[in-house]
Amino acid sequence: MTVWEALAVLLAGVGAGTINTVVGSGTLITFPVLLALGLPPVTANVSNTLGLVPGSISGVIGYRRELVGQRHRLLRLGTASLIGGLTGAYLLTKLPSSAFDTIVPALILCALVLVVIQPRVSRAVAARRGHGGGSAEGGALLFAGVLLAGVYGGYFGAAQGVLLLALMGMLLQDDMQRINATKNVLALIVNGVAAVFFLFVAPIDWTAVLLIAAGSVVGGQLGAKVGRRLPPPVLRGVIVVVGLAAVTRLLLT
Repeated sequence: MTVWEALAVLLAGVGAGTINTVVGSGTLITFPVLLALGLPPVTANVSNTLGLVPGSISGVIGYRRELVGQRHRLLRLGTASLIGGLTGAYLLTKLPSSAFDTIVPALILCALVLVVIQPRVSRAVAARRGHGGGSAEGGALLFAGVLLAGVYGGYFGAAQGVLLLALMGMLLQDDMQRINATKNVLALIVNGVAAVFFLFVAPIDWTAVLLIAAGSVVGGQLGAKVGRRLPPPVLRGVIVVVGLAAVTRLLLT
């Protein structure tokens, strides 16, 4: 890896850490960069997952005030994320790499759709909450939804945060900043358990991991402090562009 390539990965890690803390889908920044450097898709995905774990920790720390009083919720939904993340990571290592090459472009396109419609989802969430929708804990439906989001996150993970925010925003009656803090913890659990699993069974590019980790830690703090001030259309535009680049790269490889 040249100096310029290393710088590109580092900056992608900063961007991903920032976006993951604010809403999610940071993988759509780092994954295409790793593909552009020539890493095989599965290796790029695994290395990206490991690299983003420190950024997830950084984001959780940045939102620690909003986590006060959420212990019971985090234990319950965290269990779903733990099971889901481990299941998704297992599927990634057991399914043939050709399956990943086939599935991931579709997953990225679905993630991009989620990113684009996120404002509409937010408005729907606000309308539902304005009419008294949601409950204190979300019930079995939220547990199942978080579990499935964990499977998705363990397998690939782009826009996992968008999924979690939509689910919890519609099914929980709580402040959205507190829900976003919960989202950060659940995403950390999924990425963390997947990363531990990958350490023993999957190919890893440690240079990419360290660069993304360093960048995502900085990005996690940026997301917690100033990320909310960034114009949402700009964030979505960047995500869509790099996501489409990733799809094109995968389809042409």
